[in-house]
Amino acid sequence: MSRGYMGKILFVDLTSGEIREESISPEVYEDYLSGVGLAAQILYQRIPPQADPLGPDNILGFVSGLLTGTGSLFAGRWMVVGKSPLTGGWGDANCGGSLSPAIKRSGYDGIFFTGISEKPVYLLVKNGRARLKDASHLWGKDTVQAEEMLLSAEGDHARVAVIGPAGENRSLISGICNDKGRIAARSGLGAVMGSKRLKAVVLDGKKRINVFNREEVNALSRKCNAWVQREVPLGPGFTMGYLGALLRILPTAMVQDGFIYKLILRKWGTSGLNQMSPEWGDAPVKNWKGSNIDWPMEKSKSADPDIFKNHEVVKYHCYACPLGCGGICAVTGGAYSRMHKPEYESVLSLGGLCMNEDTDSLFYLNEYLNRAGMDTISAGATVAFAMECFENGILTTDDTGGIDLTWGNTAGMIALIHKMVNREGIGDILADGSRSAAEKIGKGAHTYAIHAGGQEPAMHDGRCDPGFAVHYSVEPTPGRHTTGSQLYYEMFQLWKKVPGLPRKWPFAIYHKNGKFLATREHAQEEAACSSYMNVVNGSGLCLFGTFLGVRRTPTFDWLNAVTGWNKSPEQYLEIGQRIQTIRQAFNIRHGIDPKSFKLSDRAVGRPPMTQGGNKGRTVAIEKMMRDYWTELGWDPETGRPLDQTLVRLGIDAI
Repeated sequence: MSRGYMGKILFVDLTSGEIREESISPEVYEDYLSGVGLAAQILYQRIPPQADPLGPDNILGFVSGLLTGTGSLFAGRWMVVGKSPLTGGWGDANCGGSLSPAIKRSGYDGIFFTGISEKPVYLLVKNGRARLKDASHLWGKDTVQAEEMLLSAEGDHARVAVIGPAGENRSLISGICNDKGRIAARSGLGAVMGSKRLKAVVLDGKKRINVFNREEVNALSRKCNAWVQREVPLGPGFTMGYLGALLRILPTAMVQDGFIYKLILRKWGTSGLNQMSPEWGDAPVKNWKGSNIDWPMEKSKSADPDIFKNHEVVKYHCYACPLGCGGICAVTGGAYSRMHKPEYESVLSLGGLCMNEDTDSLFYLNEYLNRAGMDTISAGATVAFAMECFENGILTTDDTGGIDLTWGNTAGMIALIHKMVNREGIGDILADGSRSAAEKIGKGAHTYAIHAGGQEPAMHDGRCDPGFAVHYSVEPTPGRHTTGSQLYYEMFQLWKKVPGLPRKWPFAIYHKNGKFLATREHAQEEAACSSYMNVVNGSGLCLFGTFLGVRRTPTFDWLNAVTGWNKSPEQYLEIGQRIQTIRQAFNIRHGIDPKSFKLSDRAVGRPPMTQGGNKGRTVAIEKMMRDYWTELGWDPETGRPLDQTLVRLGIDAI
């Protein structure tokens, strides 16, 4: 009897219409878990090296996690995977909501699509039967409209993943939505779905998910929930800005316990960082060339966390989440009256990065982009790139169709984003992100395109925490903030379960300059973060849940209780390293030079900033990348996994 996993995947050939099931051996789950690990093993073997990401040979997969549906908390994440049209290598995007358990209750750990349909279709899996249905009437609808139409047709108990106009138009910064506004946004996989003319995946299953020791799972979950429910009063939202200013001024920093961030998430969600991060130096401003001097609290007050909390009418919980950091907001007088609460990444990319002080536009653009199915991080970053090109005369109103792209021009931002979604005029060039746009525009525009391997980095600045810069540059999916940083390592507290890892004492004081030293200790921390997050993403767990630390959010103990494997934490981290290594091998097989993923010079402090929280800082990025590759057993000069590492991990056949 399988425990935690379903033991099957579904393959759908959109060209022929053939649908078939495949059984997966228990040994595969022991080596790769489920989720991103299972997907990496399948995609490495089955996507040809020269496959066009928007062609029939690419495989688009929807995968759940090993802990989803087992009674483990925070286990509601699903991932979409495929060859990324944005970076040309491994692509994945992570999302919450309610789709993850629906994948498993349909009887599968993953659903994979090949080929290209002649006409728009959607996949329906219901009552144990999978079939393709015509989606011509849905093509052109936004994600919320299409989801509502599908629920009306197939029943309210169904769960839906769907693309919007951005994916249909094959924007390379488009994603895939569920729950009317949650979006798996990164890697451009919405464009892959659009290229296959697959409008949606609709799931309505009732399969049972087996567990080895349900009593132990429930006991672990009760202990975890007790930590989640603990409360400590926090002040009003604007005080977070002053906390950020204090963190900027102090020459020292303090090792963080993730319980503190839990309190912020509990009260405000991710928007609790909206004013703190720009003050601290954590949030990039004005296309990464500005600072808290350019974006002081007088400007950032437009993103006061309490503004978003006050519009919240009900908290939103992803599946199996006791925290509820999301929210459904009501807004009067705008184009949309009800919407998901804007997240920190969206607010900062559409706000401070573009010098936009208009709060109403943050609500509007967040909802518009979610409905269009376009990544808010890359959309905001690409607008900021265009604004700097406009500032320097590389783009003019002749190029933009009359749109004024001066910094902070809200009307210009909105008009430009509409054009990007619809691929009209200059929007057709910008719809594929800043790197692609810079190549088409020329005239030195590449100087202002801030990216890692083609993907715009998230709203966390490596000049404040160098760990972000490293992970932006070394991950098989570059530019991602959801894998690791020095702060994340402190909150994960992996050393409490894994002997030999660098120890951090909660609330210990250290000098900030130490963060920028290219030491082996930092490389060990970064490698451990990558390995651990592959375990997390193979399990379907939420990053925010893991911030409580491995003793409070018992990832390894849950896995053993669910499967009956009795593996050690060290063995699970080895599984994570195996997943990381095969993802890196995927990139190399598809012609990616790992060194090409290095973050843009400006974002690592070349030249260093002359004012603000990150004044004078430069990240030793090349040395840190080499050290990271060394810790994972990869060649420090090329980033290619060494033969002895492949043998040790049991994947030398690749």
